[in-house]
Amino acid sequence: MFPDRFIQRIRTQEYIDADGLLHSLKEASPVSIRINDSKWSRKPHSSKSVPWCTTGYWLGSRPSFTLDPLFHAGCYYPQEASGMFLEQIFKQVTGDGNAYIRVLDLCGAPGGKSTHLASLLGSNGLLVSNEVIRTRASVLAENITKWGASNSMVTQSDPSAFSGLEGFFDLILVDAPCSGEGMFRNTVAVNEWSEENTNHCSERQRRILTDIWPALKEDGILIYSTCTFNPGENEANIKWLVSSHQAKCVELDVSEYAGITEIDHQGIKGYGFYPGRIKGEGLFVSVIRKTGFSARKNPVARRNQGKELQRSDLAIVKEWTNFTPDKIFRLGDEIYYSPASHEDYTMIESRLKLIRPGIRICSVKKNGFIPAHELSLSEGLRRDAFDRWGLEYDQAISYLRRDTLRPPDVSKGWIVAEYEDVGLGFCNNIGSRINNYYPVEWRIRMSITKPGVKDIILWDN
Repeated sequence: MFPDRFIQRIRTQEYIDADGLLHSLKEASPVSIRINDSKWSRKPHSSKSVPWCTTGYWLGSRPSFTLDPLFHAGCYYPQEASGMFLEQIFKQVTGDGNAYIRVLDLCGAPGGKSTHLASLLGSNGLLVSNEVIRTRASVLAENITKWGASNSMVTQSDPSAFSGLEGFFDLILVDAPCSGEGMFRNTVAVNEWSEENTNHCSERQRRILTDIWPALKEDGILIYSTCTFNPGENEANIKWLVSSHQAKCVELDVSEYAGITEIDHQGIKGYGFYPGRIKGEGLFVSVIRKTGFSARKNPVARRNQGKELQRSDLAIVKEWTNFTPDKIFRLGDEIYYSPASHEDYTMIESRLKLIRPGIRICSVKKNGFIPAHELSLSEGLRRDAFDRWGLEYDQAISYLRRDTLRPPDVSKGWIVAEYEDVGLGFCNNIGSRINNYYPVEWRIRMSITKPGVKDIILWDN
């Protein structure tokens, strides 16, 4: 079932129980989710807590996430449990978490670690979530938007572009593209594996680290992770980084979490998550602190101001949101909230391809303002700004499919359609019909043969 050369190699890695690992890789993948506690506080029924993540849960079986309105509302994210250890790393390296920090998730798609970072940061920081591939960057922006956090921007740039932001970030996460051995429960990952590809991945990972290193400030933290067991992509790369740059490994306290393997390779500290020892997929992670830095002054380009904000623009922002006026700006006929300061926004915009500069609040039209879909999902929306239409399950699925809806018994105008008291998006009640404003590109396309049958997560009260 697995490549012979892979089996031969893991038998030489003394910290791996090769037989136990191979047996576990033949079993089904555990199913886990992470709750968005800014929107949802209930616990999945018959679930078990992930010990290293306060909002992580293992489910007893895999539901249909596509058919769950709460998934589309950003109440939770289906995420592999090993990756949720990011919470413990973040807490250990940032201390009390009160300082304002700038964070970069370099390889952010599809969004699991980015949404986690957004929750961990809260209002005390700025998250730049990046993905170089356009289609994957669109998925990343969608998942960030659904999560609703107001501290995040999304960029689509090559790692080399970040070298122009010297010393800008306090923390950088590089969840590097890899040979995928930790995902060998998936036959696609097995079929794509080759020794040649592991070598190619290792070289690409070093290029990424070289490109991104200047953007990390002195004493800043780089978190490097892969979903492979290959030492050439893991320990060897960290050894190379520490040897060729001013850096040192940071030792983590994992004593409370049984099953996590501590790796010590010639003084290089790493942590392995191996199926059979932990309930999750394979993961390697190492934490590095930058010990030296000499940077030239970053020249600040002039910000693209767009159109000047009108008094009516600021009035609608105040009526609809809790956002502070000093971070509101207008691009063309779109009004946004920016999570970044004016100077930070200018630095980012001048060097990176910015595809989601913040939360789009509304579009300005001749006849007034049209609220943006992402506002309905945002934590910045005022609860009393719009009437709300509570949908039953079948209605919610119809809304998410962009089906025609019957007018509810509410006033005419803009309405937030919600499910279980959580916003799904906007409708416009014009009296004779309801105009469904759910984004066309996000709509549920799958065929539903049994409408109303809930193959979704059940929740404890």
